[in-house]
Amino acid sequence: MDVEQAKARICDEVDGRAATLIATSHEIHDHPEENFAEHHAHDLLTGLLEGEGLTVERHAYGLDTAFEARAGSGGPTVAVLLEYDALPGIGHACGHNIIAAAGLGAGLAAAALADELGGQVRILGTPAEEGGGGKVFMVDRGALDGVDAAMMVHPADADLRWMTTIAIQRLDVVYTGHEAHAAAAPWNGRNALDAAVLGYMNVAALRQHIRPHERIHGIFTDGGQKPNIVPARAAMHWYVRAVTLDELEPLKSRVLDALRAGALATGCDVEHTWLEPPYADLRGNQPLCDLYAGNSERLGRHVAVPGEGDEVVGSTDMGNVSYAVPAIHPMIAVAPKGVSIHTPEFAVHAAGPAGDAAVLDGAKAMAMTVADLWLSPSALADARAAFESTQP
Repeated sequence: MDVEQAKARICDEVDGRAATLIATSHEIHDHPEENFAEHHAHDLLTGLLEGEGLTVERHAYGLDTAFEARAGSGGPTVAVLLEYDALPGIGHACGHNIIAAAGLGAGLAAAALADELGGQVRILGTPAEEGGGGKVFMVDRGALDGVDAAMMVHPADADLRWMTTIAIQRLDVVYTGHEAHAAAAPWNGRNALDAAVLGYMNVAALRQHIRPHERIHGIFTDGGQKPNIVPARAAMHWYVRAVTLDELEPLKSRVLDALRAGALATGCDVEHTWLEPPYADLRGNQPLCDLYAGNSERLGRHVAVPGEGDEVVGSTDMGNVSYAVPAIHPMIAVAPKGVSIHTPEFAVHAAGPAGDAAVLDGAKAMAMTVADLWLSPSALADARAAFESTQP
């Protein structure tokens, strides 16, 4: 079977499962589950894989909502990654229901042809992308051992070759002061909320003097109990982001100095915890991007190079995958231009007609890219060379 025949067969395999894939996307969308609690999605996806005759490891790699299925017995191994966690309050406003269904379709289409085409596919269910770092734990525990390349597709308001990803680490900060009656004897108190507010303002001032792709944003998670009690405790949760993991370290130090100054000014104590794992920046792979973009063109989608005004900036644990193996994370249009991810409006489009089309097109484009890597030794070699060129 030549590559053109293989790609035609792959598209037929996806089309034959279209109703199931779209129903899967809607079912996950209708049952949003947050980090490491994606039990409904885990059971749904693993059940569908088992129904296709694949052997599935549920609760894989020590994570209750991770899974793995494999097909093929020789040749290059390509991993297709699925995400399916949601956001608090706004559900699938990042469209992970589409990621899961498109990954399922790509994995099943590739699995159907793996033995004929002489390749292997690894279908990985990766929980907790929205802050929990499921992929990082899975990589550390061997999920990508023997994998030659990895891919997933992410919804957006445009078809783009990659997401502009930056490294991130999350930070918890707790200020401790001393209670007092706020009217009767405020001089006996040490106001932890004041310490936190000053720390927040210090970070706000710091934002004027950071690089364009660096980001710092936080929320208050505890601000006291009642206005007439001087708060003895206040807490915040922060995201600190930089272009790369290496550039993240000095920014982390500057943020901590700003937050500690709030405690110093108010006579309070402060403790901090950097939450593991950090997310790495995404190391691009041009040959893999070219393959995916070419296959998307066959489906009528022009996949553009991100430019000013249309790039999607964020952080993802797929960055850590790209440090381990050649990997891509293209964006697929599911919403009108200007509708941002992580908004209620985007969540609506993620279960709309454009979202359904993205499930099928994303599945086809990824599975055809898997076929390219199986059938063209030079394609895989080029991807590997590009990966090695990014290594320190």
